[in-house]
Amino acid sequence: MIDDLIEIHDKFSVEIKLGFNARKKQEISDFKVNTWIFIPNSLDINRHTYDKSDFYRDLKSNIRLITPSYLLRDIAARDKAPFVLLEKSFEALASEPTRTRASDYEYHIRMFVSIVKSALRDEINHIIDNSTDDDIEYLTDIYIENVTSIAENYRQLRRNINVSSVSKELMNYYSFGDEFLSNLIEQHTFKLLAGLEKQSEFTETIGLKLMERITTEVSYKKSKGYPVVEKDSADRNRDLVFRLSLLKKYVESELFLTTNKRRDGIWIEQVYLSIAAGLSMIFATAMAFSFQQKFGNFTMPFFVALVVSYMLKDRIKELTRYYFAHRLGRRFFDHRTNITLNDHKIGWSKESMDFITQDQAPSEVNAIRNRSAILEADNRNNREKIILYRRLVRLNRKSLDECSQYATNGINDIIRFNVSNFVQKMDNPVVPLFIPGEDGNLAIVKGEKIYYINLILQFKNEEQSEYKRFRIVLNRKGISEIETFTV
Repeated sequence: MIDDLIEIHDKFSVEIKLGFNARKKQEISDFKVNTWIFIPNSLDINRHTYDKSDFYRDLKSNIRLITPSYLLRDIAARDKAPFVLLEKSFEALASEPTRTRASDYEYHIRMFVSIVKSALRDEINHIIDNSTDDDIEYLTDIYIENVTSIAENYRQLRRNINVSSVSKELMNYYSFGDEFLSNLIEQHTFKLLAGLEKQSEFTETIGLKLMERITTEVSYKKSKGYPVVEKDSADRNRDLVFRLSLLKKYVESELFLTTNKRRDGIWIEQVYLSIAAGLSMIFATAMAFSFQQKFGNFTMPFFVALVVSYMLKDRIKELTRYYFAHRLGRRFFDHRTNITLNDHKIGWSKESMDFITQDQAPSEVNAIRNRSAILEADNRNNREKIILYRRLVRLNRKSLDECSQYATNGINDIIRFNVSNFVQKMDNPVVPLFIPGEDGNLAIVKGEKIYYINLILQFKNEEQSEYKRFRIVLNRKGISEIETFTV
C-alpha cells in the first residue's frame, strides 16, 4: 500500500511524500512509482538543455521510518507502551549510566516526542473534520486533558534522572525533549484553535479553554528559560526560528534512515561495453585477414583495408555501445540506494530519469493528461516534453521489525523537487490587458502570466495499480498552487 501527499514546500519547491506500508505477514514487499512530468515546450527543458545530473540536482530525497501510530489517549496513559518504554529507559540510566543505556535513553526521548507530534496532528485533524454541536466541546476537553497528562508525565520523569550519576550532558537530552514537547503542544493547540474558529459550532468557551492551555505552556517555557515568541522582537524572532529548526532535526533524526547511493547495473554495463569492443575488433580483424589473404602483405589494397577497418572499428564500437546503453537504460536504473538502520538492512530503492516521447507514454497516461482542444492543436507543433521518473522500492518486513522497539508500518520517502531551472525562460509574470474605461477612456488591468506543469503518478503494489494527476501552477515568481484532478 502506498500513501501520497503533494504540497508546496516553498516558492520554488514541491514536496511529495510517499508512504510505503509493508505487509505485516509478507516477508518482502515491492512498490513501484512512475511519475510522468509534462513540461510546456516554451520552457526549453529537453534532453539537450536538462540532463540527468540537472534533474538529480533539483531532486532531494529523505527516507525515514513511518512514525509509530498511537492514539493521543494511549500516549497519555502511564501504563501503555510509549510511556512505559520511556520510563524504563530513565530508570535504567539512573541506576547504571553506561554508554548503551545512555544511547537507549536518548533514543526513547526522541521517539516519544516524535510519536506525540504525529498523534497531535491526527487528533487535531479528527476534531476539526468531525466536530458537531454535540461533541466539539467534549473532544476539545479530552484533547486538553490528554496533552496536559502527557506533559505532566514527561516532566515528572526528571526526578528519576536527577541523581549524581547522570551527567549534565545527559540531562540536556531530557531538556531538549521537554522544550520540543512544549513547542508541540503550543503550536498544535494554536492550529486547533484556528481550525475550530472557522466552524459554526465554535463557541467562546471552547476558545477560552484552548487559549488557557496555550498560556499555561508559554508560562512554563518562560519559567524554564526556553525561548518564546516575542511580539516586538528586534531580530524578528530569528534566533527562535533557528532553534526550532535545530530541535526538529535533533528529535526527528532518530527516524531518518541511513542511505548509501551508488550507480545501478555497473557490472552489467561493463559486460555490454566489453561486448561492443569485441564486436568491433572482430570486424576489423576479419577485414584485415580477408584482404591479406587475397592481396598479400605490403600491398596498397591491404594498406587501404587496414585504414578503413580501423576507421569503421571505432564507429562500430561507439554505435554498439550506444545500442547497448539504450537497452541497458530500459532494464536498469540510474541509482540504487541501500536503506539501513542500526546495521539492519531494511531494503533498497532504485530510481531512474529519462526523457520520452508521447508515443512512448502508455495510452492510459496520455488519456489522463486530457489536453484541451486548443492545447492538443498546439501540441502538434510545440510538443510537450515528457520526463519519466521511475522509482522502485523493496522492504523486508523482518528487518523492519528488528530495527526498532516500536512497531512501524514502513518508510516515508519525502521528495522535494526544485523548479528553479524551469522558470529561467519564462515571460514576465504580469501582462497588461486593455479594457474600455469610464467616460470612454482606455483602461489597463494587470493579467497574470502562468504556466502549467502536469504530474501523473502511477502507484503499483502487488496486483494493485492507481493513477493520480496533479498540476503545478507557476510563473517567474514561483509556485502559486497545486491543483488535484480526479482520475
